[in-house]
Amino acid sequence: MHIESDGSSAKKVKNTALCFMGLSHLLYLKEYLKGILFALVEVSFLACLPFFVKKLIQLVTLGSPHPELPVKMRDNSIFMLIDGILVLALIAVFVSIYVISISSAKKSYKRYCTIKTFRSQKATLSDAGNRAFPLLGIAPCLILLLIFVVVPLLFSIAVAFTNYSAPNNIPPNNTVDWVGFENFKELMFSGTSWSKGFVRIAVWTLVWAVLSTFTCYFGGLIVAVQLKESQIRLAPVFRFIFILPYAVPSVITMLVWRNLLNGTFGTVNRTLQAIGLLKGTIPWLGNATLAQIMCVVINLWAGFGYFMMLSTGTMTAIPQDLYEAARIDGANKNQMLRHITMPLVLYQTMPLIIMSFTHNINNFGIIYFLTAGEPTVADSTTTLAGGTDILVTWIYKLTITLQKYNYASVIAVLIFIVLAPFAVYQFRNTKAYKEGEV
Repeated sequence: MHIESDGSSAKKVKNTALCFMGLSHLLYLKEYLKGILFALVEVSFLACLPFFVKKLIQLVTLGSPHPELPVKMRDNSIFMLIDGILVLALIAVFVSIYVISISSAKKSYKRYCTIKTFRSQKATLSDAGNRAFPLLGIAPCLILLLIFVVVPLLFSIAVAFTNYSAPNNIPPNNTVDWVGFENFKELMFSGTSWSKGFVRIAVWTLVWAVLSTFTCYFGGLIVAVQLKESQIRLAPVFRFIFILPYAVPSVITMLVWRNLLNGTFGTVNRTLQAIGLLKGTIPWLGNATLAQIMCVVINLWAGFGYFMMLSTGTMTAIPQDLYEAARIDGANKNQMLRHITMPLVLYQTMPLIIMSFTHNINNFGIIYFLTAGEPTVADSTTTLAGGTDILVTWIYKLTITLQKYNYASVIAVLIFIVLAPFAVYQFRNTKAYKEGEV
């Protein structure tokens, strides 16, 4: 079929490409190999369409209960959910390729209008290979990203809108149903023990993240300044000693501290009793408020070394000319610390403070291995949410012990909503993003 080289056939080429993938390449543009490849993609998709429709219907219904059948033969709602999300991902890939085929047809026609002749099949194949090489190179990474990141993420989000929980909705014995925003309402606005526990843990998680971040940061900064200003010869030795708590795995140190702070036979209480400073016992980890304080203190002990080394490195990079000029102007050490050292160190380390804050919101190890979320409080009987639990440790208990996967997914979604802006901010301030390298 003939097309005009003055641009008047652009609509015809576009509409043909919309009708069937690769059709414009075959009928008008004489790019037969490219057209055949695009057409094979759509033919393959159409051949699988009945299977895709079946999986999408199962995604909507999540199966039907069949108590008359053996358990292994009943509908498994979770498998249907995963299969449906995979099918949606494949459809998204197909749509992307369809858009690429349309764009390719438009570019080929525009090139034809410019040179007024069709290119040879060899030139077309060479150009297609050059253009497709980057896509083919990155395709395995994109496929793995889709399967191992996007699909699990969508699955986790989808579970938040179902009643996937024990004891009544655990496949394959029972089916799972879509419930909309009921789980969000139950956790946040119902006024039950679940919502009270969620609000209490959410507030403590934010308090914990703020206190643990700023105590470690300023603790490390103060130690770094003292070691630098004191100019003692053993400063490297002290730096080595102070970094040891951070270098040792937190599992070991937290379990050691858990035994040391035991209210009955812990070394701390026994030492205080032995030297006459304590007659009874102090429930370091047995009282909710005191246990929260100890979590912050022990985290400070374990984490300040990182910021000490970070601040030391940043202060080393500050030009000494600034300090010399300040001394000439009559500034003392406190003024130089406040007006030179602190602003420059804060400017250089602010992105890491933000990153540390987001890390501490999900800092599972410190809380779980030190207190296991204990002690119990009023709503712990129903929710298993202890006095020192943060959201991520509560998620662990909800999934492993209670099998409340729907509530755990709701909390995970809410954490993602809170942390996503920090991640985007951190990414937008990277050098690669600012220089347009990504």
